[in-house]
Amino acid sequence: MSAEEDSAYLSPPVQRAARLLRHIAAGDPVTNMAQTARKLGINRTTLLRLLHTLEAEGFIEPRGDKAGWRVGLGLFAMVAGAFSSDDLVQVATPILAHLAEDLGLSTHLGVLDGLEVVYLIRRTPNLSFASNIRVGSRLPAHAANMGRIILANLPPERVARLYAGAKLQPVTAHTPTTLAQLRARLDADLAAGLAWSDGHFEDGIASVAAAVFDATGAPIAAINVSGGSAAFGGEAGRARIGEALAAAADDISRRLGWTGTTKGREAA
Repeated sequence: MSAEEDSAYLSPPVQRAARLLRHIAAGDPVTNMAQTARKLGINRTTLLRLLHTLEAEGFIEPRGDKAGWRVGLGLFAMVAGAFSSDDLVQVATPILAHLAEDLGLSTHLGVLDGLEVVYLIRRTPNLSFASNIRVGSRLPAHAANMGRIILANLPPERVARLYAGAKLQPVTAHTPTTLAQLRARLDADLAAGLAWSDGHFEDGIASVAAAVFDATGAPIAAINVSGGSAAFGGEAGRARIGEALAAAADDISRRLGWTGTTKGREAA
């Protein structure tokens, strides 16, 4: 079938909906209807209809307080199912379960969705303290260490585009609130190979995150371990936890086809 014949079977309304979904996922909450309509090449009435239709289907959801839209849990559930079929969740779950019991810390896996990191896996040890975060939770990527380590392994120009015009809200005094501050934090995370946090997101809670790579070397997810700051111990304890986490991330990545020859920015 020729390209011309193939195009005859395309559905323009579906194409417009797909473009809008990608646009929202890339970080535009559609707070300026006229601007978004111009970028997508559609009129405002069509844009409004698409927004309400996608919301009704659960593919997007309101941010609240008239702050626009974000990708919704309906689409998240669909993507999570696709990830499962592509082995990410299936491969990572037993590895994270073993890591949680071995370290006595909660473990998680998340993926980047626009400017947020979405949690797909949570495994907790059989201890009194356990993470209270839930699968499907969303945290700002610039403030959460799983988001940071994914961003750190993306090309800087892509991160700059992603955060162009975005307001980096502080979660704690440690949160970067400008793109320059975020860039410095990401460069430090990349150099360390891990993104550490000790009270950076929640007082008294420490965590460390590592990136997960696919067969092309692209950072498709991150895993972390978290617990009370005292559970991380001193320098020796942090080193042991960091090494175990890095080994788990490498294990997951290699099972997904990563060969270890390219990683992060080099693969972009």
